[in-house]
Order: sequence, then C-alpha cells, then structure tokens
Amino acid sequence: MLVFAQLSDLHLDGGVARARRAEAVLRHLTSLSAPLDAVLVTGDIADHGLPAEYEQARKALACPYPVLTCPGNHDARAAYRRVLLGEDGGTGPDAPINRVHRVGSPAKAVFALCDSTIPGHDDGRLTDETLHWLDSVLAEEPGVPAFVCFHHPPVVLHAPYVDEIRQFDERRLADVIARHPQVVAVLCGHAHTAAATTFAGRPCLVAPAVASTVRLAWERGDPLDHLAPPAVAFHILDDQGRLTTHHRVIT
Repeated sequence: MLVFAQLSDLHLDGGVARARRAEAVLRHLTSLSAPLDAVLVTGDIADHGLPAEYEQARKALACPYPVLTCPGNHDARAAYRRVLLGEDGGTGPDAPINRVHRVGSPAKAVFALCDSTIPGHDDGRLTDETLHWLDSVLAEEPGVPAFVCFHHPPVVLHAPYVDEIRQFDERRLADVIARHPQVVAVLCGHAHTAAATTFAGRPCLVAPAVASTVRLAWERGDPLDHLAPPAVAFHILDDQGRLTTHHRVIT
C-alpha cells in the first residue's frame, strides 16, 4: 500500500501569514501516527518566484518524508532550480523542469512531475519536449503504477476564475496517457479548491490550496477567500490498485 499527501499553492511571499499556514500543514503531516511514503507539492510554491521565497519554502517543506515538487505559474524556473532543487541550471535555466521519482524500494509507484508552466503566462501547456519525456518515462516501467503530476488542470472545472487559466492543448497529453494503462491518476493544483473529475479516462484530482480557497461561481463573496483554513489531500493506493482520496482541513 502507498500513502502520500498532496498539497498545493503555498504562494510563500517572504511574509509570516502564509508561512504559518504552510507550517501548520507540515506540523500535521509530521505528527501522523504512521509515516507517509511521500509528500507531493503541485506548484505555486513561491508567490513571485524570488530566491528568498524558495529559501523560505525549503525550510517550510523540511520533513522526514520524500518531498516531490513541480512548478506553477507563480514560480520562476531559474530560482526554483537553483534554490529549491540545488541545481546549477546546466541544462538551461529556462528549460521545463520535468522530474521523475520512484517511491518505495522496490518502487511502489512512479511519479512523473511535469512542468505545465508557460513563462510569463498564468495559463499552462505541456511542451512537445515535456510530452516526449513523459511518454519515455511511462514506457520504462509499464508494470509499476504511475501518477502524472503538474500544476494546471487539463480540464474545465466549472470555476470561471480558474478555467480561464487552465492547461490548454490537452488532447496531446490525453494521447500519451492513453498509451500507458498503468497511469493511476492525474494530480494537479492551481484551482485553490479540492476537485475530482476525469481526464483521458483516469481520475483527475485537484488538491486544495494552502494559501487561500477559491469560491465557486454560485458562492457569495470575492473570488479568493484568504481566511478559509489550509487543506491537504491524502491519497491511498491499495494492493488491489484502487485509489482512495481523503481531504483534511488544517485548523
């Protein structure tokens, strides 16, 4: 059995308020009665992509579990690479940040972390380079369950505030996923609200945000609720290959 947490959209800005929200989530995760296999963070880790914000993130995300991250539209690739990943940018500071992680020994699951960002834009798209990389990663271990992870949802969530800046040109991604039946689910963030739908015939699960919560079109108030508490998703992949997800609000 594989048990991991997913959090998203920390938007750390060097200030105290958002840092406290992130710290509350990590305290909850590190106080669990049983260890997690991993913590997945699906983007918008920093609010302005500044090196100091990634220094804050490195401290906030320190925990005894493997921490797997991918960038969001508020992140900046060069600073993300240098500060958060500890890389020198030798492959090109502005190239997509795609990483694969195998969790467990032997591997219980493969996490393909894709960069869905378009520098300078809030919406997302996977480049041809990223899609080729993803296809190759999934082809390497067809017998191991896989999660495809990125920031931007590739589907309409019926939340206008988010749908205008979702991931577009998604048919290409669907074609890749269709070739790999071991893909358990697509995991993303960006929407600032927990959501569940399907994409390419697989579950598409959107994590709640740490920094704030999006109000839905039929809810009163400003689009973003900054007072709602942070939340986290827990995903369980059991030995029969069934995926179950729970959400916890952190108060």
